Amino acid sequence: MKLQNSNYKRRLICGLWIVIVIIAGLLSRKTTLIPAIIGDALYAVMIFLMVKFLLIHADYRKIGLISLSICFLIEFSQLYNAPWINQIRNNTFGALVLGRGFLWTDLLAYTAGTLVCLLLSQRFRK
Repeated sequence: MKLQNSNYKRRLICGLWIVIVIIAGLLSRKTTLIPAIIGDALYAVMIFLMVKFLLIHADYRKIGLISLSICFLIEFSQLYNAPWINQIRNNTFGALVLGRGFLWTDLLAYTAGTLVCLLLSQRFRK
């Protein structure tokens, strides 16, 4: 029973962080004071937290690898421009999830966001 409560608490905390990061990421797109690359790094943080939420007991390096792979796959998928996927990308939610155009700088931002998560998880694990 104690393990279930522990998992519940971990997922609750992780879920709250996901909401906070989503809000911060959306706010970063509403102002020109915050560079767009910060929003992209926050996207990687959100993906990291979502993977952690699903794989609550997985090693952080594994979570980092999975989440960075997801971010890279989504970014590289932007090179594919079929009408059906462009139609999805043309609505707000689709654009937020799938992006609109490939930028190699986004790959750097995703890497930085994931590295920050790994460093913070290393620090707070002790």
